[in-house]
Amino acid sequence: MIYGRLKGLNERQLAIIVHSLFSGWMLSFLFEGQILYTLSELYGIIPNVMIFGGIAASFSGLLLSGFFVKSKKRAKRLFLYCYPVFILLSIPFFFEPSILWTLGIVIGSFLAGNCVASWGYYLKSSTPKSERIKTIADMIILSNVLMIIINMATIHISSYLGLALSIIMLLLAFIFALKLPEDSYIIESESNVKDYVSIKSLLVFLCFFIIVITINSGLMYEVVNPAFEHLKWLTSWYWAVPYIIAILIMRNLPKRISRSHLLYVAIAMIGISFISFMSLGRSAISYIIINTLMLGACGVYDLFWWSILGEMLDFRDNAAKILGTGLSANNFGILLGGMIGNAIISDNIYSTNPTLLALTVACVGLALLPFLHKHLSFLLKDHVYLKMYSEMTMEEENNEINHGERLKILSEREKQVTSRLLQGKTYKTIAEELFISENTVKYFVKNIYSKYSISSRSELIETIFSDKEI
Repeated sequence: MIYGRLKGLNERQLAIIVHSLFSGWMLSFLFEGQILYTLSELYGIIPNVMIFGGIAASFSGLLLSGFFVKSKKRAKRLFLYCYPVFILLSIPFFFEPSILWTLGIVIGSFLAGNCVASWGYYLKSSTPKSERIKTIADMIILSNVLMIIINMATIHISSYLGLALSIIMLLLAFIFALKLPEDSYIIESESNVKDYVSIKSLLVFLCFFIIVITINSGLMYEVVNPAFEHLKWLTSWYWAVPYIIAILIMRNLPKRISRSHLLYVAIAMIGISFISFMSLGRSAISYIIINTLMLGACGVYDLFWWSILGEMLDFRDNAAKILGTGLSANNFGILLGGMIGNAIISDNIYSTNPTLLALTVACVGLALLPFLHKHLSFLLKDHVYLKMYSEMTMEEENNEINHGERLKILSEREKQVTSRLLQGKTYKTIAEELFISENTVKYFVKNIYSKYSISSRSELIETIFSDKEI
């Protein structure tokens, strides 16, 4: 019956469901999850070493995934191998604490980082660039709804019930992953890396941006959340609600509305949330105010950099490298913020000095954000020509190729290759569409670059659409 229903799902829907089910387990267990916290409390142990070790391992998995997961086929295999392993690593948590707990968190986090990065292949292939923000938003929302369900079961009923539910989600993720398409290709040689030089600069700025803003998330985990431990009946479900609502709003904003303005609103929300934490009490109303501001801002920023990474997938064949590198910055920022927060609350969480120090660290980060955003926006403009071209109709593209002054020096076949290069297509895709070999495509690309005295795809875009004379 399940398989019958699976047949009606397209690749986008399958990709969202698989990753959301897996993420439901990851968010409720590995990544600052309530299952681990509740079990640790039950046995009277402090999970800080496991948590920080897990975040560090996840960082490594995200960063390294792209080096050995180089196709959708390998990504699918990774999912199908890892999900059963995650189940096995979860089983020791039904028993008393042992070294298997620490090994499970560290190994599981490393493999989970690989799975998150590898999902980039399905994000790229299942959704057009202009629609990826919606696919990402749907995945994040569903993941967090599942996390809320598991958290409530864990806190209000039993930590073992929450653990069992998370394992069931892994089983479902495995079943849905069996139906994922796995068309395979090997990425282009690194000798073609010159085509992607500009995207590396963008990625470096974006990673720096992510690290700075997610320091606040780490501080929130270690400074804000522990102050409201006495409100578990509220925190168990409301914690992620403002985050989900913010992403839902961002997802459905009309295209004419600039989302960049909301980034500055989010900056203000983070600052106000820390000021509120310092000045308000520890009542339920205080928690709602502080959490709404903080998590709402986190939702705005998370969808922002997820969507930027989603757009960047078209500029390189190895989707796991792009997504993994960007999200590893998110983990590093949380790890750094968590370590700072853990240090400043070691004496007394309710004293004024730690709170002021947390606010100071946040303000330093906030002061850097407008500068970073300015440079990020500047770098994104380097690809405005590509975006402009990709939004043309087929008739407009053909007209540009056939009548453009800068294209008259090209042969008919070179024009066809150029058209597809401007669309951000890989050599393999171009070869398939033109019914020629990849080596032949590379031969034409070499001739095109030679005629324009250039050496990269970004220079070709600039040459074709700019006002410069050839």
